[in-house]
Amino acid sequence: MKGFIHSIESCGTVDGPGLRYVVFMQGCLLRCQYCHNADTWEIGKGKEMTVEEIIADLQTYLSFINASGGGVTVSGGEPLLQIDFLIALFKECKKFGIHTAIDSSGGCYTTEETFQRKLDELLQYTDLILLDLKHIDEKKHRKLTGKTNTHILQFAKLLSEKRIPVWIRHVLVPTITDDPDDLRRLATFIRTLNNVEKIEILPYHKLGVYKWKELGITYPLEGIEPPSEESVQLAYSILHEATPLT
Repeated sequence: MKGFIHSIESCGTVDGPGLRYVVFMQGCLLRCQYCHNADTWEIGKGKEMTVEEIIADLQTYLSFINASGGGVTVSGGEPLLQIDFLIALFKECKKFGIHTAIDSSGGCYTTEETFQRKLDELLQYTDLILLDLKHIDEKKHRKLTGKTNTHILQFAKLLSEKRIPVWIRHVLVPTITDDPDDLRRLATFIRTLNNVEKIEILPYHKLGVYKWKELGITYPLEGIEPPSEESVQLAYSILHEATPLT
């Protein structure tokens, strides 16, 4: 079993509990205007690696990862586009007792029977989902990412029904995702979920802008600066005050 891999971070600290071995998968259906990994968009590119190659590399860091209470996080791109590879990888991880997490937008979620069957199998080996909720408003989500959010919200509800632990992530972009009314609507939706362990506000940054330029793509958020600390704290308080965590 081979996957198309963009890159690997051996000791990540922001993608789940403890130190994380982070595998960035290649390919994504969304085109987020603030994406800092635009070089992961194209499907079928990247370095081909087997599950065995990743496990062998992972084992060299396992003592540090285990000591920190960490594990493996598969990010992207959109990891669920390579769901067969994830199933095979997480099965092997569980043989070593490794905590597994997926960082996903749910952007490729579908109710199609084959995908549902594979997702059910994958979730048996998944300890945590880092779920990126880009925008609660459907029209604004479509403008921001190029896609509707209807299926993404369905994915969130499915994870809640199956009681899969979730950390909600929301990127705060001034004038785009920081409207207090939208944040209150997002909080109301999150409150319907029974599996949320944590909510993270991720301040917009411009660290990946150079990748757009290297790819020859016009960066759509030129001139927008990172949010103020006050704005971040306001968003944090809206989402947390309205949302009882499990």
